[in-house]
Amino acid sequence: METIGNLWLYVVFFGIVAVMLLVDFLGFKQKQEQDVPIRQAAYWSVAWVTVAVLFGGGLWLYLQQTIGTTIANQKTMEYFAGYLLEKSLAIDNVFVWLMIFAAFAIPPALQRKILLYGVLGAIVLRTIFIFIGAWFVQEFSWVLYIFGAFLVYTGFKFLKGQDEETNIEDIKLLKWLRGHMRITPQLEGNKFFVRQNGLLWATPLFLVLILVEASDVIFAVDSIPAIFAVTSDPFIVLTANLMAILGLRAMFFLLAGAATKLHYLPYGLGIILLFIGAKMLLLDVFHMPIWISLGFIVLVLSITAYLSLRHNKKQLQS
Repeated sequence: METIGNLWLYVVFFGIVAVMLLVDFLGFKQKQEQDVPIRQAAYWSVAWVTVAVLFGGGLWLYLQQTIGTTIANQKTMEYFAGYLLEKSLAIDNVFVWLMIFAAFAIPPALQRKILLYGVLGAIVLRTIFIFIGAWFVQEFSWVLYIFGAFLVYTGFKFLKGQDEETNIEDIKLLKWLRGHMRITPQLEGNKFFVRQNGLLWATPLFLVLILVEASDVIFAVDSIPAIFAVTSDPFIVLTANLMAILGLRAMFFLLAGAATKLHYLPYGLGIILLFIGAKMLLLDVFHMPIWISLGFIVLVLSITAYLSLRHNKKQLQS
């Protein structure tokens, strides 16, 4: 499979990821039992987006000098299209996390801890999934049609309203964990496990961590095939995906108060998934330039944001 990735590019990229995680761990904090201020979350969200944009600019400069302007333009547009797609799909993760934290009454300080582990787990798992997916695409090109059909199906689910379980107690994974583990009835501070009467017990905080990680695996099933419709280059897929994941903690606290305000977001995501699914299914018939895909994603998200703002305004006036 053709890729711009080489050993040094991967080393540099994962070095950037490690530094960003360290900055996130040391810098994005709040006092115990205190909510994260919206302004602080907004500043950090802007910082993560800025880093992603700077990485894209640096990638263009490197490719322009080593390969040429044409390929540099193509790969950079693929990166930004993939980043924007993954970032918008990640918003669904935020809503699910809100539901999980509310169901278990997790205080703000512990939410920050859980999300840090969640982001770390997502980085590891998605890296593995992306390389597996790239291998499948290289060895079995017909898998792209399966990806395309799945994205069309998922897009229709978004448009008609997803049948997500609103009662967290009905989640099968949670039922299985409670049936196979000793779990304390309440939180035990910030501990995942405690020892009582010589026996090891898991705490509800550990259940929350498992559910957060499981939710990302589920959403990866949608997002990773989606980005392969934008580019088949494993390096671009990986960088766009992980750059979108980094900063999810800040985005969570930024959107926590706006969960009900993004009224039309599921419809926008449904249209985008239908578009890229159809694009993938028509690979042998029509090769769509990447700038069209990037422009379409930007246009749909802009219209979605505008309509959501109008809807919220009308709700306030009524």
